This record gives sequence, C-alpha cells and structure tokens, in this order.
Amino acid sequence: MGSIDTVPPSQFQVLDDPRPDDKSLPAFMVSTTRGFLPRLDPVVTLPKEFEPLESLLQRMPVKTLSGEPGLLASGRLGGVVDNEFPDLTDEMDKYKHDLPMMNALYRDYSFLASAYLLEPCHERFVRGEEYGLGRQTLPRNVSRPIARCAEIAGFMPFMEYAGSYALYNYRLQDPSRGLDYSNLRLIRAFEHGLDPASSEAGFVLVHVDMVKNSGPLVAGTVKCLGVGSGVTTPLGTSQERAALNQGLGDILGALQKINSVMETMWGKSRPTEYTSFRTFIFGITSQSMFPHGVVYEGLNDDRPMSFRGESGANDSMVPLMDNLLQVPMPNTPLTDILKDFRKYRPSNHRDFLLHVKDVSERHDLRGFALALRARPATDEDRDLVRESRSLWLQILDQVRDFRWRHWCFAREYILKRTSHPTATGGSPIVTWLPNQLEAVLAEMVNINEIAGRDDARGLGKTCEGIMDAALRQRDTLRKEVDKYCAERGVSRT
Repeated sequence: MGSIDTVPPSQFQVLDDPRPDDKSLPAFMVSTTRGFLPRLDPVVTLPKEFEPLESLLQRMPVKTLSGEPGLLASGRLGGVVDNEFPDLTDEMDKYKHDLPMMNALYRDYSFLASAYLLEPCHERFVRGEEYGLGRQTLPRNVSRPIARCAEIAGFMPFMEYAGSYALYNYRLQDPSRGLDYSNLRLIRAFEHGLDPASSEAGFVLVHVDMVKNSGPLVAGTVKCLGVGSGVTTPLGTSQERAALNQGLGDILGALQKINSVMETMWGKSRPTEYTSFRTFIFGITSQSMFPHGVVYEGLNDDRPMSFRGESGANDSMVPLMDNLLQVPMPNTPLTDILKDFRKYRPSNHRDFLLHVKDVSERHDLRGFALALRARPATDEDRDLVRESRSLWLQILDQVRDFRWRHWCFAREYILKRTSHPTATGGSPIVTWLPNQLEAVLAEMVNINEIAGRDDARGLGKTCEGIMDAALRQRDTLRKEVDKYCAERGVSRT
C-alpha cells in the first residue's frame, strides 16, 4: 500500500499491488500499476441464482452474440421484464462480501434498467422521430436489486461510466494476451457491441485502451506530491527539483500515450453510427425523456428520482490533472455541472482526486513547480526551474489536446447529427466542453507569460510551438461555439 502525505489511508489508498485475489476490496481502487482500471479484470459469469438476469441480458441486444435479432430489435424487452422477470433482490446478500461480484451485478442491472427505461425512445429514433418520453417507472423487479447492489458496490442506482458501461464491461478473449486492444471484447451491449468490429464496441473499448495507460499517470502524480510535500526529498534542494521533473516527465509520457490511443476512436467507432446506440446511455437528469424524474418502485416512497447518465466526462484521468495542476475553473453553472459529475465515480477514485487536490493546494505544488515562491539562485537551479515550467506547460497542453479532441468528437459525432440539446450526462451539448477547454487555454497563456517575464530565454521552441497552436485553436473554438449557439438559439453561458 503506497502512501502520500499524512492523510488517513482510508481516504486515498493508492495500491502498488492491486491484489486481484482479494474479494473483500472494492473492484475499483487506484493503483500505480493499473491506474483507474478495476484492480482485476471484470467478473464475466454471474452466480447460478442470477441465471434469469444472464439469460435476459444475452437476449436483450438489438443484435445478439449469435447474430440474431434480440429483444430490443423488436421492442419486446419491456414486456418480458414486466411479465416474466423475477425479483432477485433476496439473492443479492449471499454475495455481499464479494465486492467484485457485486460490481458485476451492478453493471448488469444498470444495463437492464437503462434499456428498459429508454427502449421506447430507441424505437422512435429508429423511425426517425424525436425521442419522446421514456418509461417513467422502473418496476420493483429491477429497482430493488439495482438499488441493493449499487449500495453495496458504492454507486448510484443508475448506469455509470466506470462501474458499469465502460471500465467494468470488458473481457479478455485470450487471458494470456492481456489488455491488447485486439484481445478485448464487451461483456454487455445494447446494439451491435458484442461484435468487436462494431462502433459500439469500439466506443467502449477505446476508453478501456486509454485508461490502461493510467498507472504511470498515478505513479507520476504520487511522485510529484511526495516531492511537493517534502516527504520524499528535503525541501529546497536541487535533488528535490530534479525529482519533481522526473515525476512531471512520467505524467507527460503517460498523457501522450493516452492521447494517441484516444485518436484511434475515429477509426474504431464511426461518427455516423454513434447516435444509434447513444440513446441507451442517456441519464434522467436534465433530459426531456424524463421531465419529472423516474419512479423506482418500492424506493424513496415512490417519489421520482433523477440521476445523470453515462458520460466519458466521468473518467478520472483529466480531472486528476486539473486537481494536481490547480487549473482554475470559471465560476459558472457549467462548472457546477462538472462538480456534480464527481458523484458518479467509484468512491476510491473520488477520494484520490480530492486528496490530490488537497495536497497540491495545501503545499502549493504549483507555486513550487513554477518557482513563484522564490527565484532560483544558481544557473543550475534556473535550468531546473525552466525544465519544470516547460514540463508543466507541456502537461497542460496534453490536457488541452484531450479536451479539444473531446470537443471534436462532440462536434462530429453529435452536433452534426442531432438537435437534442443535452449530452448523455445532462450537460448542455454545445457549451459544456468549451467551458473546461477555455479554462486550460487560459492557464497555458498565464504560465507562458510568467516564464517570459522571469527568464529571457522563455521556454524554448517546443513550448513556443505549443502556444502558437493553442492560441489559434482558441480562436477556432470560439468561432465554432458561436456558430452552434446561433444555429440552436442557445446562450454561451
């Protein structure tokens, strides 16, 4: 068990050994080896008591594993759930001490709940109509068990990015080949995702392929926090600065790999096909399909509840960088949505991100890294500070690159193909991503100006090229956002 600073271990628990055989630990923790992936590959096979759930999920997709049409192909899922599917809640507690199994049950019930609620919307979409209303009530044979396994596994009782849709939804075709992309398959799917060449499979599995590179990102972050808090090296020494730069270099290398994998999305999940399976990953909050929320029968005194839907914005990698680098976010309703998304992550991910934010701010890691506390005294120190600043800016540029690509995905996969105003997580589709992207661009400009004032050499040609490209991109972004806001009659704020 690695430690960083003196916060009680229960708040952050960074594992060096992910302990895949320990079923008493949650499926999701944070490790320097697997990063934000589950600490063991997801459970694929359910216990015999849940055979009715397994059978239903195998029959559910628009196209099943055999290639035959499934229940969603003909709008028959709702009738089967209402008339044939048993309430298996009482079987749940037999496995409550096996937390990876509880995570698998949460994954599977979240797929069933989303498919049930959104099936009518999918049928209308296929006919070329508006989404209309989803089912407004989740029956007790789904509401009770999803609430129970979500409670035990530590999630909201609705589909989430890490715990169900993406990061706990892959299996290895050949276990000996590990996490190579060609060896990944989906466990559950809504449309054609059980075919590994489908756009649905590509959309999910590229996310898995990206996050498998997050171990070095976590390790580099731990190293930087250890230096900044004076735990691993004496404060005020050149060795401290060199160690910080090594950690920043590790982070930069990890982000470059993550971004290179992200770029493969274009070829593995085609923009023209995304909206057809996207229907099933919408949430309840801020969606026209559920204007008054959803009643979970037998829960909350049958008063409607509302949850955000699956969103790649709930991944932990870029928020980790926001917290480590102390990127200032604007005080807007859009940033409030960003904060609300924090609830839809595995609890260990949430704790780690909060811990990183706390330690980075409490020890002023940004001030140390950028030499805002005191000017370097020697030529060696000035060179090391220049390297720190350059690495810091290059890391921010990788965050910018990630967010720019996410915006490009939104533009090409969604904005050009649907007028629906909200993303799957309930954020405004045009303005929400630019809110965070503009914040990163502003911080890059700020740091470049600091470096230019303090050192006549600037940060070198690499950073000069980064800033030239970033400023051009900021102009392009603003024009694109203005265009889509005008077309859709929405405000930028």
